[in-house]
Amino acid sequence: MPINIPEDLPAAKVLESENVFVMSDERAMSQDIRPLNIIILNLMPTKIVTETQLLRLLGNSPLQVKIELLQMASHTSKNTPLDHLTAFYKVFDEVKDNYYDGMIITGAPVELLNFNEVDYWNELCKIMEWSKHNVYSTLHICWGAQAGLYYHYGIPKYIFDEKLSGIFSHRVLKAKHPLMRGIDDIFYLPHSRNTGVRTIDVQRHRELEILSLSDEAGVSIIGSRSGRQFFILGHPEYDRDTLAKEFFRDLEKGIDPKIPSNYFPENNTDATPVMCWKSYANLLFTNWLNYYVYQNTPYNLADISNIPYYMPDIPDDYEYNI
Repeated sequence: MPINIPEDLPAAKVLESENVFVMSDERAMSQDIRPLNIIILNLMPTKIVTETQLLRLLGNSPLQVKIELLQMASHTSKNTPLDHLTAFYKVFDEVKDNYYDGMIITGAPVELLNFNEVDYWNELCKIMEWSKHNVYSTLHICWGAQAGLYYHYGIPKYIFDEKLSGIFSHRVLKAKHPLMRGIDDIFYLPHSRNTGVRTIDVQRHRELEILSLSDEAGVSIIGSRSGRQFFILGHPEYDRDTLAKEFFRDLEKGIDPKIPSNYFPENNTDATPVMCWKSYANLLFTNWLNYYVYQNTPYNLADISNIPYYMPDIPDDYEYNI
């Protein structure tokens, strides 16, 4: 089934060239079916690139998905044309009365700032609070995951001695969990971050469960037991060359970055990286859409506000997965 996006969104041509089923708003309106309504809060500076990456994954399912794009009103984007933002993005005041099946909050290059030093932090807190009553399931990515864990659970982030960049192997800790269904015992995800959260801090919250762990990258995928929140500390949406572009950008800035781990063949920066995470990324997004959005969201979206956000009754003898 298709992903439903504006016909003139730049990502549309890219996705169509890759045989991703894209449907225009006009054609979708003629179908007697309710699409899943997904809102993407895009905090990345290169918004058009991130849109395309996420839409590629959301379009790889048998479900019709209608997308809305959200930007921060309290922040001025310097890397995306104003006409693009005006044409395709909304601000919170325009959507705050709406309800959505799902939401994605992306990463952002603000990790080294304290959360309350980020210029749009107060607005982001309002949106995360709103999501508890107006969105059924929210998927947080990288810094968005750290921000969500901090806001909802008070889990702090810690600055690394050096940037974590590369492709890292992860162990599935709960193979029967619907989000991890079909994923191999060992799978790969890109990471590109200067901060992270600690396993012990997550374990202190019985309403959360750790779904995957990496010996090098640490805790990587976390879910709320209610299925209303998921936190991915890596970047499953990254393209083959995203880490390379970041590496060469930092080289040009004179930052002297380390070569991303397990990325360039034999650490030869002239070689084409092997993309070994695409299937896992597709499974993660398809499983989230199917099991935690499509299967659980009420047909009448306004009923979301009546569904408990947290899972209050967790048995004292619940077996933890680490």
